[in-house]
Amino acid sequence: MLAQQRQTAILELIRQRGGVRVSHLVSRFGVSDMTIRRDLEVLAERGLVDKVHGGATLAGPGSAEEPGFAAKSIRQQAEKRAIAERAARLVEPGMAIALSAGTTTAALATLLADVRGLTVVTNSIPVADALYQNPRADQTVVLTGGIRTPSDALTGPVAEAAIGALNVDLLFLGVHGMSPRTGFTTPNLLEAGVNRCLINASRRLVVLADHTKWETIGIATIAPLEDADVLITDGGLPAEARAAIGEQVGELIVVEVE
Repeated sequence: MLAQQRQTAILELIRQRGGVRVSHLVSRFGVSDMTIRRDLEVLAERGLVDKVHGGATLAGPGSAEEPGFAAKSIRQQAEKRAIAERAARLVEPGMAIALSAGTTTAALATLLADVRGLTVVTNSIPVADALYQNPRADQTVVLTGGIRTPSDALTGPVAEAAIGALNVDLLFLGVHGMSPRTGFTTPNLLEAGVNRCLINASRRLVVLADHTKWETIGIATIAPLEDADVLITDGGLPAEARAAIGEQVGELIVVEVE
């Protein structure tokens, strides 16, 4: 297969899946790791894909374009893990917490196995799966039900009704984007509605957002920046963004990634 043919095939695969790993492409096309990375570099230079750690995703999503959970899961993995580890320190035994859909909240769910007497409300299938893989008699998981979105979130009137009858101590909210003008946003209108219900049901709002979310804007606003009691991000966030966010959120926590 010629390089141009292989690059066309790689691009089509990324369009179908939203994102791919280098290791998968090496196995699929029977070429070296370096060859695949050169192919991705060519596609990135043409503005067709975004190179991420370990793979690539489609470039330049619009405000209503929603990547799937698998595509998002390969982006900023180290940053999301560091943010999740810091967020886990806010969870205490006996709490009732909510976790929205998202890859960072899914990473947080894997760190909660040792918290005793925990009740978790979520509209995220991956979050629920992560908690069910570590079953304990004192752990309660409330999965809302509803209409499934590309990000594996359960949305719609069923989810909103379930959340509306509950009260939790903390909400850990994953977001698609954030900016001073639009606040915290998502590309999915139904998901925005469920996230607003989660905010209304919680005493404190903790937003988990890596630095790439800054000035990314989805079609639907979930909440203004000032609604966040805490925002946890990583050291890649520019100084001007930290200043802007720090003026509006209750507390800005920046974690450094090794």
